Formats: sequence, C-alpha cells, structure tokens
Amino acid sequence: MKHKFVTLLFLMFILLLGCTTAPMETSAPPQGTESVVDTPTPEEAAPLKESPAPETTSPRQTKTETPSAGDPIKFENLPFDEFLEESWFSIMRRDPELLTELGLSETFGVGNDQLTDISEPYRLDTYALYAHILEVLQTYERAALIPEQQLNYDIYAYYLEDTLRGQEFLRYDYPITHFITGVQYQLINFFSDIHPIRSQQDAEDYITRLSQVDTKFEQVIDNMKLSEESGVITPRFILQWSMGDIRNMANASATSTVFYTTLSEKLAALSTMSSQEKNELLAAAEAEIENTVIPAYGKLAAYLSDLEKRAPTEAGVWQFPNGEAYYTYRVQHYTTTELTPEEIHQMGLDDLARIQAEMRLIFDLLGYPTDETLTQLFNRIETEGGTLYGREVVEGYEAIIADAKVRAAQVLDLQPKADVIVIPGASGGYYIGPAVDGSRPGAFYAAVSGAEPRYGMASLAYHEAVPGHHTQIALALEMDLPSFRRGSLFTAYVEGWALYAEKLMAETGVYATDPYGDLGRLQYEAFRAARLVADTGIHTQGWTFDQAVDFMLENTGMDKGMLQFEVARYIAWPAQALAYKMGMNKIVELRARAEEQLGEQFDLRQFHNLILGSGAVPLDILEQIMEDYIAEVGS
Repeated sequence: MKHKFVTLLFLMFILLLGCTTAPMETSAPPQGTESVVDTPTPEEAAPLKESPAPETTSPRQTKTETPSAGDPIKFENLPFDEFLEESWFSIMRRDPELLTELGLSETFGVGNDQLTDISEPYRLDTYALYAHILEVLQTYERAALIPEQQLNYDIYAYYLEDTLRGQEFLRYDYPITHFITGVQYQLINFFSDIHPIRSQQDAEDYITRLSQVDTKFEQVIDNMKLSEESGVITPRFILQWSMGDIRNMANASATSTVFYTTLSEKLAALSTMSSQEKNELLAAAEAEIENTVIPAYGKLAAYLSDLEKRAPTEAGVWQFPNGEAYYTYRVQHYTTTELTPEEIHQMGLDDLARIQAEMRLIFDLLGYPTDETLTQLFNRIETEGGTLYGREVVEGYEAIIADAKVRAAQVLDLQPKADVIVIPGASGGYYIGPAVDGSRPGAFYAAVSGAEPRYGMASLAYHEAVPGHHTQIALALEMDLPSFRRGSLFTAYVEGWALYAEKLMAETGVYATDPYGDLGRLQYEAFRAARLVADTGIHTQGWTFDQAVDFMLENTGMDKGMLQFEVARYIAWPAQALAYKMGMNKIVELRARAEEQLGEQFDLRQFHNLILGSGAVPLDILEQIMEDYIAEVGS
C-alpha cells in the first residue's frame, strides 16, 4: 500500500520575516520574527517512540499499537517508488506527537494518547533506522531509474546522509531555551493548540498524555546530564531567561494552568457530552495536573537552578569540545551548501554594504539627513508612512495579497488551487498551510492588537502569502511528488524562495510610488543579511551577546528589544537563521547565471517553474537542476 501523506509545514510556523516581537524580559515567552518551516533532525526534535502510560485503573487510559525500537521494519525488495513511501512512513510513525499535529494518527495506526519519547536510547534507535533506510536506498541502481526517480534518489540520499552526520553531535542541542525550540514551550503548544478535543476519547487521550509529562521532563533532565558529561551546557543566560515561566508553572494551581483551561474551554464547546461527563474529565485532568504536571515542572526548575551554577557565560558553541565541527555541521545542515562560516560571514558583510547603499538612495530622494542612524531614519519612515489598527490591518493585508495575486500572474505560471485568507489575532506575521483535502485554506495571521506600520506590511505579505510561502507550500502539497518531498525538509529552499518573492514583487513595480514600502523591503533584507554576520560571529569568532545586538541594531535600524530576542535565538538555535538569506542568494545567483548564459532564450516564467516545480530541495541539488536546464535550452 502506498501511503500518501504530508510531511509537513513542521514544528509551527513561527519566526517569520518581518513580524514584530516583544522586548525580551527575564523569562521571555516563545516569540520570533519569522515563520520557520523546518524538519528537525533526531538530535533536534527526536522523532521517537511513545512513552508508556502509567498503569492505572482510570477509564481515560488507552492503548496504542506503535512500533517499539526493536520492531523489524522490512521494506527491502520493494519497487523504488513504494520503498520511498514505506520507508518514510516508518520514520513518521515513530513520532506520535507529529502524527497528531498532522491529523494522521488513525491513518498510521497510532493513537492520540502518547507523547513523543526524547530519550537518548530511542534517538539512537532512530538514527539506526535512518542508517538502515540509507543502506536499502543504496541497493537500488541509480542509473537504472528514470530521471525523476534519480532526482528522488538524490534528494532522499542527501536528507538521510545529512541526518546521520548529526549523530556525532547528539548531545549538543539545548532542550530548554527561552524560544520555541524549548521542550517546555513545545509541550504547552502541543496541549493548547495541537491535541484535538472532538470527543470523549480525545479528552481521555489528552489526560493520558498529561500523565506522561513527568516522563518527558525526566528525559529532558537525563539528556542535559549526558550533555554535561560531554562538556556541553546551555549558556547561563538562556537558562535564566527560561526559568521564570518554568517556576511559574511549578507554583501554579492546577486549574489556572493552560493544561486545564485548554481542556475546559474545548469541552465546553462540545455538544455531544453531558455536563457530568465533562465535569468528571475535568476532575481527572485537575488531579493529573496537580499530581504529575506541576511536580514535573518543579523538578525541572530545581535541576535547572542547580545547572545554572555550572553553566557558561559565553554565548557561542566554539567553547565546547569539537564545537567548531559541530557548528560547521549545523551550517551545512541549514544552508544545504558546503560554504564555510567564514565565507558566509563575509557574504553577510557584502550584502549589507549593497543593501545600505540602496537604502541611502531612497533616503536621499526623501530628503533625509546623512548624519542620522538607521534607527533614527526608520523612525521617520514609520511616522511618515503611517500605521493601521485593528480591522484596518486585516483589510490592508487582504488588499496587498489581492494585488499580489495579479502581479504574481505576470511572472509565475504555477499557482496553487488552495486560497489564502487573512486571520486576525493577538500575534501575527506567520503562515499556516492549507489542509491536504482542501477543507481548509492557507492562512496568513495578522497581529491586530497594536499599531501596524504600513511600510513593512507589503514585504511581509509577499514573504508569507503570495508569492512566498503560500504559493510555494500549497503548490508542493498539490503536486504529484513522493511524500517526503511534499513537505519542507530543507529550510534554505523554503525560506530562500519566500525572501526571493519579496524581491520579485519589487521588480513588478509595486514600489514605484511607495518609497516607504521599498525601504521596508530593504530593511527586512538587511535583517537577514545581518544574521549571517551575527550568527557566525557568535559561534566562530567569540562575539558576545551585546556585541551581536549592537551590530544588528547599527545595521538594521530595528527595535532593540526585538533584536535582543533575535540574538538570543541565534545562540539557542545555531545556524538556523542563516538559511533565509543563503537560500535567497542562491536563487538570485542561479537566475543571473541562466540570464547570462541563455540570453534571449531565458524565460523568467520557465525559471520559476523549475524552482517551484522541484519542491523543497537542497540548494546544491537545485543548482544541478538549473545547470541541466541551461544545458538543455542552450543546446
């Protein structure tokens, strides 16, 4: 049987280019400035087997048939296309939380009652599965495959080999951070936004999962102890910023926690259950939170408080044993290139010089002084460009996206069938993809809780919606590709296209009478370029937190509080932020090469067909696809 499913718009789309973040506090909540579309490797998100539920006579306990670490998985001697599906199925099935997020638990024969195991033994078993799949893949004679299968072979091999290279650095991740990568925030998000409550069974599964929170945090503590044995400890200030929310949960009453209020609110919306049934479930949840969840947070807080005394004050991974090799791996993993940190650092400096020269031309046209900082200049832009509030923000984005669809049709042949809508919320600046079955459109979330400066709105909408993330992601879901290629395995491609989309819209003349909007685009691009310098500076050159913040502030003119959070993100998530600009630069480079070599034969629409029609691929493979196209057209 061929399993067709979606690989995902993984973890959550947070951090998107251009959205605003609140200033960092002593314990900062998970926030960001760009939606991340990224598939973690086992050392980051650990696709693992479920933790066994505690033995109890509670009616909420359910049993799930999920594969154990030792279950034999046989997909040898399958036709190549079927092997791709079956082997990817075996990887996905080992992560019950992810399957719940995708709505595929029933399809995969895995219940919604288990949390994902993140213990080191199972993570090692997961790596063993990857190694086995790679061995089987290599038994297929690539030369005997048709061209499309050869491309699938190359992409799958790249993904598997890249993942396996990360096994050496299994203990280098930071399980607890102030950011969305922190297990404590992922857990809250999972219970509040991911686990469905559509029936009594769903509610019972929810409570069963609550009973496993202590096991989850015990695994976190065990992993951090193993990391410490290997000489890796999360930087002290990351622990300090993470502690406040953990302590607050440890000292909370059960009924005041998000774990309880989420269940209460979702049960209240169900009309298929009696009040007595709902009350019994809430009582069971309250007891589980009181006896399991809150003590688990307390134990975690106590451990982190002790660990903080031994934690380093330096920011970069250079300080750890083999830290240079670790960062090199992370750079290659996220950029899908062989470029060195030094080359990327210089690329960022070069990009900043070009972008700031373009900014200066527009500042001069506006008559702005030459002796003001970028922060002062962009304060002028914000004031003169105007702001929107509340419903005006939604209407503004809807108008921008409607116009973008018309403009995109001028330069793109491929357009998704799925629509994209604007949804207001307290926070925004990110995109969630459409349902595969067409039941839900793509959604761009717009923040309506405060003022929204006009000058950055267009660029953000182009990045997140059309012709950026929505166009690319929705198309990939609709294309006839193997399951592993329909998701977002390669951040540099996905984010690179979205950033390129901002530039592409500028080429259609959208800013001809809007210098403020064009400066918004350039500020966002400068932000991505500055990341190349700051991230590599922190992790290879010994930059301090303050040094990186000052550099970002001087070269982007953005809010200092937001930049403090961003720099902390680069420290907690090494090299991930490099993917955006590196991806854009590669697409721009490939286009320039095609234009130069093909001359009048160059077709911009066909170029975009190749980029979008490939789905998410490593940049080096994308370059080979383009080289083959140039050779074919040129001949």
